[in-house]
Amino acid sequence: MSGTEEMSKAPNATIPGFPDMPSTIIRATIVQASTVYNDTPKTIEKAEKYIAQAASEGAQLVVFPEAFIAGYPRGYRFGIGVGVHNAAGRDCFRKYHASAIVVPGPEVDKLAEIARKYKVYVVMGAMEKDGYTLYCTALFFSSEGRFLGKHRKVMPTSLERCIWGYGDGSTIPVYDTPLGKLGAAICWENRMPLLRTSLYGKGIELYCAPTADGSTEWQSSMMHIALEGGCFVLSACQFCVRKDFPDHADYLFTDWYDDQHQEAIVSQGGSVIISPLGKILAGPNFESEGLVTADLDLGDIARAKLYFDVVGHYSRPDIFNLTVNENQNKPVSFVSKSVKAENESESQDK
Repeated sequence: MSGTEEMSKAPNATIPGFPDMPSTIIRATIVQASTVYNDTPKTIEKAEKYIAQAASEGAQLVVFPEAFIAGYPRGYRFGIGVGVHNAAGRDCFRKYHASAIVVPGPEVDKLAEIARKYKVYVVMGAMEKDGYTLYCTALFFSSEGRFLGKHRKVMPTSLERCIWGYGDGSTIPVYDTPLGKLGAAICWENRMPLLRTSLYGKGIELYCAPTADGSTEWQSSMMHIALEGGCFVLSACQFCVRKDFPDHADYLFTDWYDDQHQEAIVSQGGSVIISPLGKILAGPNFESEGLVTADLDLGDIARAKLYFDVVGHYSRPDIFNLTVNENQNKPVSFVSKSVKAENESESQDK
């Protein structure tokens, strides 16, 4: 029996002379589903149906995949090649930009209302537009219908860097909620040790990992993060087939199976929930759209950290330490005339 297996069974043990201390148990659900491409209102309608279903089954936290709102542009090439630009690619980006949402904005208000209606916390993957730059973003909503804030992906992967902007340190939040400390890292930024450490340093307990990676190797990363961080990991990935995407001759899909037809799987999901003790609680689902649900015993966090607390007793700050720049980085800053006048007045007084 492995050490992980031994620890996963430890909660059943009792110690003579110690009173029973019941743990808090919450129910969390991942929505594994495809975007309705080029139709954000219908995508939000689809999200509400899944949230309603999850809530009816007792979910208190509902997590969606990366870029669920507007869609992960799998296979899109936007006409891009080194030194190559074309009109078709530009128009493809125009449509993608039109599907993205402003944060905060009317779509955010709608999602907040849905969270309030069904009394659930929601973590939603979305494409955010700030002017004409797009950001891959995770949005956080409380069960009271409050928009808590967002995390922008700090490092797009591969060709994503041609169409998405980079988040900065000002949007790496961990929210202290009644369910636990809630945060997120998106897709391959989960492979960035320093980003993970910044989340551990904020005490993350419910570690959401919206992703577009449906590989079996991804499961190993999620298992490692659960054990490393002593946290629950909820990895949400879309399940998509070719017919879910708009027709376009320039798309380059890599099918998971060599059948090359409209029902061919191009994003196979793999959504999974893992405990701090390294136990798979639900999933992975590689077969269909649907819900992945588990009951999370929050007592497992303390049980896991008895042996390993990555930013606590198992750290060595005298040797290693991390500094995180949480300032918002803007390309243009404006100083108002009133501020200038006050500064000039202060200079004259001196």
